[in-house]
Parts: sequence; structure tokens; C-alpha cells
Amino acid sequence: MTTPGPLAGIRVLDIATVIAGPGAARYLADFGADVLKIERPGTGDSTRAMGLADPADGVSFYWKLVSRNKRCATLDLKSEAGRKRMLELVDGAHVLVENFRPGTLERLGIGPDVLLARNPKLVITRVTGFGQDGPYAGRPGFATIAESMSGFAAINGEPDGGPLLPPIALTDEIAGLVAAFATLTALWSGVGQVVDVNLLESLFQCMGPLPAAYMATGYLQPRLGSGIPYSVPRGTWQCADGRWIGVSTSAESVAARVMELIGFGDRTDLATFAGRIAARDEVDARMAEWCGARSQAEVLAEFEAAEAAAAPVYDMADAAADPHYRARQTIADVGGVQMQGLVARLSATPGHLRWPGRPLGADDPPTWTPPAP
Repeated sequence: MTTPGPLAGIRVLDIATVIAGPGAARYLADFGADVLKIERPGTGDSTRAMGLADPADGVSFYWKLVSRNKRCATLDLKSEAGRKRMLELVDGAHVLVENFRPGTLERLGIGPDVLLARNPKLVITRVTGFGQDGPYAGRPGFATIAESMSGFAAINGEPDGGPLLPPIALTDEIAGLVAAFATLTALWSGVGQVVDVNLLESLFQCMGPLPAAYMATGYLQPRLGSGIPYSVPRGTWQCADGRWIGVSTSAESVAARVMELIGFGDRTDLATFAGRIAARDEVDARMAEWCGARSQAEVLAEFEAAEAAAAPVYDMADAAADPHYRARQTIADVGGVQMQGLVARLSATPGHLRWPGRPLGADDPPTWTPPAP
């Protein structure tokens, strides 16, 4: 029998759409919260039709992932009856997650002042593009905008090419994790409040030392392909059989072993981070030559023997066949759909994967009384 998760008893109203806000609610649902997903009647969340569709029913795999473990009901928040029912649900909720533009809830008559007056301990998690205030607060929020304005795209790409956006919904996924963390922090405080999470600042947190380095020295990181400015060699290289490997030498001892492996062990000028950085082009060229003369299996075997860090570059087919992925259920079966497993393991109070995103209105009318198991 499945034991209740560590968030059992926590009731979450998810009125957000697409990925970041609903993603936060999904993480709470994975660990036992009763998440009631509220959608527009008739059309539902646009994520249902976004991206790759399950051939079994035509519903997007993204919907099935981001809305898993949630109950799904419909309300028209533009109608008086819909807003009335929403406020009744708020009375029994611990968390409300929304991602409308700032001011939208207020115009609907269900802003934070109204919600907290009815339920003083409610945590209201608001996920937007730029936050609840500031000059850009009213702008629409899209991951592409955050990826462009956070500094990410500027450093992503080949040295002789233009800035590149990520080929996944990177910012939405990161913001979902940030929002889940911030929501749990607010719940732990025991104080009803507004949690202000936005796409731009969520991704900006991932810029590491770059903001501080610019402010102190004027340093602007160039595009280095798969490289990073403070570790050489670091990147991906193609092997003789056409397959690729990824290499990291962010530890000095590992870098020394890699230099020995590729025939640069006698180069005293390459014994330090600074020396290797100064010779980046030469070191990268030797890596390309060395890997290009060996198969992927041979390269990985030699790196393993040298206790150096290298890995095969996987696509989804490789991940699906990998024994480590299988052993840890990194890809799990959720109601017949293969998708990501739990984001973390808790030894005493684990999360559980119960069902993928459900049909529109599957749990109408919306109520805090869950259906019988």
C-alpha cells in the first residue's frame, strides 16, 4: 500500500498555466500534497496540446508530466459563480499557485488582500516573467525573454556564432523548482504571505560568479561553445566512431591526469589552471586529435583507467537504455506513460507517482473531498 507523502494534508490550488507555475505545484503533488488543478471550462490549459503528443490519445506528454498527481477541475474565474467557488476553495487551501500578469487577480476581485482576509495562513505563490513590481512587471512572461535578458543567451553558442537559446524550456523548469522551494519555505514559516517568483531572476541565479565579476572587474564572458572560462579542457569531442564524449577538468588533480593522458604530461606551462586557460586553443586541438583517433569506448576506458572525468554524450535513446537510469527509476512508468521519476529521494517519507495529467474536468465539481481510491 502506498504511504502518504510528507506533504499529505497540504491542499494546493493550482490556477497557473503552461509550465513554471504548474511545475511548482507538480513537485508538491509528487510528495503528497492534494493539488487541485483549476482550468478554463471547454478549452483547458494550453499545455494539453503543446508539443509532442501521446499517440494513445493525442494529449501532450508535457501535460501528462506537469499535471501528474493532480486532480483536475474547471472553473470560469471571469464569472461571479466561478469566483465565488474559488473563494470557497481558498478557505480550505494552504497554497494557491498562479501565474497571471501582475494585477490580474486584483482585477478579478480575488487579489492577495481578499484571499488573505479569508484565509490568513494562505501562501500565495505568484510566478511571472519579471516579478510583481519594477518597470517590466506588466510585460508578458516567456522563458525566451528571460533567457535573452538574464545573460544566458549571450554566453551560449560557438565563439564565431551568434547567441543561442536553450533547446528545452530551461527557464520554466528552473522557475518551477524555485517556486516549489520558496512555497515550502513560506509554508514552514507558518505565516500567510505572497511568494514572488519570476523567470528572469530564477535563471539569473544560475549565472554563478558572472554578475560579481562584471561589477568588480568589467569581465564579460565570451561564447566558448562547450567550454567555460575557468577550466581547460572542458567540452565535448567527437570520437573515431562518430560518437561524442563530454570532459571536465575542474579539479587540478584531474586536469594533471588528462594532460598526461593526451601527451602533455611534460608541459610545465600546463600544470596550472591559468596555464591551461592561456593555451586553450592548443589543448582543445590536442583533445580533438586524441579523441578522434579512438572509438568512444576506447576513450572512456582510458579516461576511467586514468581516474579522469569523461562521459558519453547521451540522447534520449541512450538514457532509456542505461542501466543506472533503470536501477534508480530515473525514467518511471506513471499510468502507462514513461516520464521522469521523482526529483529527489526521501528515505523515510518518499514521494509517489500515482497518475499522469488527467482529462479536462475529470474531478468536477471542484472540491477538497478527493475521490475514493
